[in-house]
Amino acid sequence: MGDYVKVFQDEMKTLDQKFASNSVLQQFEAKTKLPKSYGVVGAASAYLLLIFINVGGIGEILSNFVGFVIPTYYSLLALKTATSTDDSELLTYWVVFAFLNVIEFWSKAILYWIPFYWFLKTLLLVYLALPQTNGAKYVYNTILDPVTSRYLKTPQSKTGDIGSKMENLASQGKTSGYAAHQN
Repeated sequence: MGDYVKVFQDEMKTLDQKFASNSVLQQFEAKTKLPKSYGVVGAASAYLLLIFINVGGIGEILSNFVGFVIPTYYSLLALKTATSTDDSELLTYWVVFAFLNVIEFWSKAILYWIPFYWFLKTLLLVYLALPQTNGAKYVYNTILDPVTSRYLKTPQSKTGDIGSKMENLASQGKTSGYAAHQN
């Protein structure tokens, strides 16, 4: 039991260090005399409690907000990177997210009978969205890909070869055209 307490305390210290320069949390710490990590964990707990209780149907919007904000943040960061690995991971997430929302839309009557649905959906969306878990990739590979691969055929390699040749020619034209305008 002591190990869990130590791990929790270490994580709280890490949160304090991570949010050391956050002005809102600095004000929180100054006014309440509590560490910044308490504010973060308290706000996250209150958010999850609102989803769990689902007062006035607010759980749906809060759950979808979580499923939208985290991946949007990572998507905006991925747009600024040169590699395409993170792009494909995020595209996989957005495909899974869209699939879940379409299924949810058509099965509202069934979802009414699942207790704490929005809370469970929030936990699932966090699992899917975090890059550390590779949840979206797992769901895509085990559920969506086997279903969709029967209906969607991958393009033949000839078209891929033509596309890569066209890209090479276009990039050569861009560089030679740019060089011609430099003189």
